[in-house]
Amino acid sequence: MKVILKQDVRGVGKSGAVAEVADGYGRNFLLPRGLAEEASAGNMAQLAGRKAASAKRSDKQLAQSKELAALLESGPIVVKAKAGEHGRLFGAVTNAQIAEAIKTAKGVDLDRHKIELEEPIKAVGDYACSVRLPLGVSASVAVRVSAA
Repeated sequence: MKVILKQDVRGVGKSGAVAEVADGYGRNFLLPRGLAEEASAGNMAQLAGRKAASAKRSDKQLAQSKELAALLESGPIVVKAKAGEHGRLFGAVTNAQIAEAIKTAKGVDLDRHKIELEEPIKAVGDYACSVRLPLGVSASVAVRVSAA
């Protein structure tokens, strides 16, 4: 019996896959529990439409991610922090402060967990950090720390 899986089923396949299963397993387990539907011509056409729509959404989201990456890389982000005489900061600049600076400068609201710093920023100067965006896109952001 051919079925289209609605959810991931261990040992059978992932959601959206067409699988060949035993007749009893399909009729007595998968179909009554709503884990699968029969692979009729109409259901196969619906599956093809859903996959095409999903690919279109994915392409659109990839384009948006690349556009956002270009915006973030367009210029440095200025973060002001309290500093001593020789440019050493009182504390460190965190990824939350960088996210807030990006929000005010570029108008983009980012999750602070998506911003990766190689090492804590503890002095005035220019630094680079990376931002992880959806679909594997990453952006390198220039951060300029200045004394407040």
